[in-house]
Amino acid sequence: MAVEIERRFFVRGDDWRGGPEPQHLRQGYFCSESLLTWRVRLSLRCREAWFTVKAPGDGLSRPEYEWSIPFADAQELIVYCEDRVVEKLRYTREHAGRVWVIDEFLELNAGLLLAEVELEAPDAHVELPPWASTEITGRPGLSNLALALEPWTGRK
Repeated sequence: MAVEIERRFFVRGDDWRGGPEPQHLRQGYFCSESLLTWRVRLSLRCREAWFTVKAPGDGLSRPEYEWSIPFADAQELIVYCEDRVVEKLRYTREHAGRVWVIDEFLELNAGLLLAEVELEAPDAHVELPPWASTEITGRPGLSNLALALEPWTGRK
């Protein structure tokens, strides 16, 4: 079984900017009433796509299954997600031997910056970068699905 273990944080400042170009991602969500999260993700710059299923977890870790799919299929599938879509720029940065991703949300979630780091175990040590602010791990209202259903700009 594949398990995703990650910690998530708000991002402060601009010290993380610079470096490799970001991926431009569009993610659509199906069946938001289900216990499972069903997602289609497109990388617009790379023209790659994935279908992902995530099961409920304990806040820090949860089962995750992901498959590469043809980009054209993903373009067709995302239409069925209707208004449950999130668009973001994803930056990859390294800090203290770990790879971090920073998501800069676009459209109705513009202005929201979130960082996450994947871990090998729930109790793994993480040295926080200076731009990692308040931890939001396990806050369901800040999941990408929640942001697709209730955009950040509607909460300010």
